[in-house]
Amino acid sequence: MNSNQTNRLPRREAIKWVLAASAAFSLLDWRAFGAAAGSAKGYGLDANLLETYNPGDLWPLTLTEAQRRTATALCDVIIPADEKSPAASELHVVDFVDEWISAPYDQQQQHGAIVVNGLIWLEAESQKRFKNSFAQLSGAQQHAICDDICFGPKAAPEFKDAAAFFSVFRDLTTGGFYTTPAGWKDIGYVGNVALAHFDGPPPEVLKHVGLM
Repeated sequence: MNSNQTNRLPRREAIKWVLAASAAFSLLDWRAFGAAAGSAKGYGLDANLLETYNPGDLWPLTLTEAQRRTATALCDVIIPADEKSPAASELHVVDFVDEWISAPYDQQQQHGAIVVNGLIWLEAESQKRFKNSFAQLSGAQQHAICDDICFGPKAAPEFKDAAAFFSVFRDLTTGGFYTTPAGWKDIGYVGNVALAHFDGPPPEVLKHVGLM
């Protein structure tokens, strides 16, 4: 996905997405989101969702264009396109991640430091191993790096910090992806929709509860 500003998600939509994800995952006590949604306090900068925001308005966005390219490629390693759903980049998940780590709240700021440092490490590791940026690596090369950091308990000592970054980034990517309609469809969630036809409870159920 081209990461220039014309292809970015509108700022207001990205902020609404962050707020929706915070609310949704706080109900599930998801480790990447629950603490943030439960403890976040306003800094006088809370978003007015009736306004239209451009990149950098309200609060500055964190990721540089180069970091967005790296983050976009990593999003697609985590959730590639398949027969059921598009890749994470096609849903603008990187805009969600950038908005999340840029928000002026404690948990998001902690994530921001982890994500930025992790993306810097990822680029350095890509150059060290393959003499190219992460976004330009082949799928096999990208997976070779990610395989070393995708599971913290089994990561080598020199990859422990990178594994902590990958864990946070994976949670943000999946959290963003699965709070979109395409993500819901991917897991078979249909939401609160009317049934096409319903004849009421079957007679045996009504009889069991004494209504027949």
